[in-house]
Amino acid sequence: MSGRLVYSEELSRYDFGYDHPMAPGRVRHTIELAAQLGVLDRLEIVEPPPIDERLVLSVHDRDYVEAVRANEPNLAYGLGTTDNPIFPRMHEISATVAMASVEAARSVWRGEVQRACNISGGLHHAMPRATSGFCVYNDLAVAITWLLENGAERIAYVDVDVHHGDGVQHIFYHDPRVLTVSLHETPAVLFPGTGFPHETGGPKALGSAVNVALPAGTGDTGWLRAFHAVVPQVLRAFKPDILITQHGCDSHRHDPLADLELSVDGQRASYLALADLADEVCDGRWVSAGGGGYAVANVVPRAWTHLLAIVGGEPLSPQTETPLAWRERLGPDAPISMTDGVEVSWQDFDAGYSPSSRLDQAILATRRAVFPELGLDPGH
Repeated sequence: MSGRLVYSEELSRYDFGYDHPMAPGRVRHTIELAAQLGVLDRLEIVEPPPIDERLVLSVHDRDYVEAVRANEPNLAYGLGTTDNPIFPRMHEISATVAMASVEAARSVWRGEVQRACNISGGLHHAMPRATSGFCVYNDLAVAITWLLENGAERIAYVDVDVHHGDGVQHIFYHDPRVLTVSLHETPAVLFPGTGFPHETGGPKALGSAVNVALPAGTGDTGWLRAFHAVVPQVLRAFKPDILITQHGCDSHRHDPLADLELSVDGQRASYLALADLADEVCDGRWVSAGGGGYAVANVVPRAWTHLLAIVGGEPLSPQTETPLAWRERLGPDAPISMTDGVEVSWQDFDAGYSPSSRLDQAILATRRAVFPELGLDPGH
């Protein structure tokens, strides 16, 4: 098999409580849907390895890790807030999420598989000494650090969550070996308030951070126009050894925490594009993770099942019906098919742009800020 899923029931216990948006059902419903559609049959499923605390400490400060381990509110580290309440075994479960992403990265880097996914991961807001945005340990940064320590010289990270991938950018902002690319709703109106186009990397790493800040209300056509106007070009210029991607699906029009207007079909198109780019720029070496997404029944399971099918090498048709048993388990909000009924298309930015378009202004701001640092012509 060319694709691997790192998963165990322990990962679904990352649970802030019944009334918190980060409901563990997001992962459980995804695994159930993927299993019933036969997607898991095309993936090698392995459990995360035992916790190696040295790996967690490669990103997070020891005093912060000890505060998480204490499992008590500590506002100095962001623990015990409404967004980030304490939950049982917080350290052990969060560290296991990080180990799952390390295992996905290790299996791809060692050549055991071409593609690997930790659908429970993608906790991109966690900082070295603070919990933030529902994220305790930054599994992505831990995996990237492992890769750097094990011979990777150039790592590209692409984040398509509706929120800026601030934790990963912050951790590697001064490291020219790591390219961080984030497409997100404008931080002028959305948490975490970072991810403006002028954030392009530290003085010795200019061009290593790429931020596309999209206007609220952007849908499939505009989002994909922005993606294709920026992401392929910067990845080709950077020439990474391996591609790491975060697939928060809270960009969907039904997500309650943000204001982009994508469909599951548009999200699926982005996954296919990233798979193709991994094949093109780094010989297919691709590590993916989940992330945000708070429409627990009608969006997240379908979006991430599409992702897992692509990781497994056999994308699902959007017209595929969801299994009756799965719908009955979820209840009346369960969708009947894997599509939102949208025909996905976009127009090439390089074929012409509109100066009055807020979307095109956002694209141009990113290209002007970062393309020259990567030896690219921003155009127009």
